[in-house]
Amino acid sequence: MPSTISNASERGHTMNQPRIIKTDQAHRQALERLTHLMDLDPTPDTPEAEEIDLLALLIEHYEQERYPIAPPDPIEAIRFRMDQMGLQNQDLVPYIGSKSKVSEILNRKRPLSLNMIRRLNEGLGISADVLIREPAQRAANDSDLDWRAYPLAEMRKRGYFEGFSGSLQELKEYATEHLARFFDSVPGDYATRPALLRTSGHLRSNDKALDPHALSVWQVRILQKARVNPLPAAYKAGTVDAAFMARLAQESWSDQGPAIAREFLNRHGIHLIIEPHLPHTYLDGAACKDGDGNPVIALTLRHDRLDNFWFTLMHELAHVALHLDGDCTWFIDDLDAEDSDRRECAADAMAGDALIPPDDLPSKPADSRAVEALAERLRIAPDIIAGRLRRESNNHRLFGKHFRAKIRHHFDPAAPRA
Repeated sequence: MPSTISNASERGHTMNQPRIIKTDQAHRQALERLTHLMDLDPTPDTPEAEEIDLLALLIEHYEQERYPIAPPDPIEAIRFRMDQMGLQNQDLVPYIGSKSKVSEILNRKRPLSLNMIRRLNEGLGISADVLIREPAQRAANDSDLDWRAYPLAEMRKRGYFEGFSGSLQELKEYATEHLARFFDSVPGDYATRPALLRTSGHLRSNDKALDPHALSVWQVRILQKARVNPLPAAYKAGTVDAAFMARLAQESWSDQGPAIAREFLNRHGIHLIIEPHLPHTYLDGAACKDGDGNPVIALTLRHDRLDNFWFTLMHELAHVALHLDGDCTWFIDDLDAEDSDRRECAADAMAGDALIPPDDLPSKPADSRAVEALAERLRIAPDIIAGRLRRESNNHRLFGKHFRAKIRHHFDPAAPRA
């Protein structure tokens, strides 16, 4: 059947008689003619009004043949109908057969049988022509997910599975599907082992048995939080340097220093994300980039101390200044671990110097009054000086109960202040 029309007037005719269109150019001319006629707003039943109707029908037919829309994937069609009807996975059991089969179907691990197609067609009104199509294949790493390797209970407790409020047992029944959605929420390949092990990322860790699956979950969560908290400005390369870090360190003098630090960094296009470490990961912080190339600083607040907060923050900022613009995509740090990597040594040195200039650091442990006097002169929190002296003297009892302010309550109102 002929599929398109043009106007006789464009071929020298005196009447605007629609004609068959066989090219995109004729299609554009027909659209121009249709627009012109519609602007005239003709009275019904006039030749112009009839021409509008005919043009609209023929243009639609041309577009359907020239730019056909592929029918939907059967699994996507099922999910779309579920969303329309407010159905949960368990609501498909009458049509598919069991909870495990529903999970396998939605995760593309099992093909639809003829009985399933018939019941879905009759019960949910999904076209049989759509359901009998071959579904798109899920990426290999999704189908290989072993949910037993992931900290599902902790992920559920923290609300990592958006929209899921069921029991742990219900989560396990559809664990592969929920995990696949979780990992698909950010770009990258995190699903079966930490991204840093597949990229040029660097892990600073000790000899403890770090759980790579828990680590990959934590990495994804950091990027999720960065994505849903837009920055007021984009990061400009070179912003973070020694002067920038020293300026930020002086915000520690304020009782609201941690909150000010977050605002300060955000204004310069840097995320500051707080996310506790997951079991068996032993992390203090990390530095990476979001999908737009803006730096992300992530802190776990594993040690609830003000001095630890500021040193970890400065250490990760040093990675931004020195290393993150290179090939390394992640720096993940357990700062209790010794690391001879030159990048870690450089970040340690830059962080320490930004907080306390080398010439101002006491050569031996000082008393409390000397710490307070130096802190006031440098305009930094005295806890930072005391913490540095404790580490360098390897005497964590130094200064007794003094200079041990907590940090978590700045980011979690439920956390204790003392």
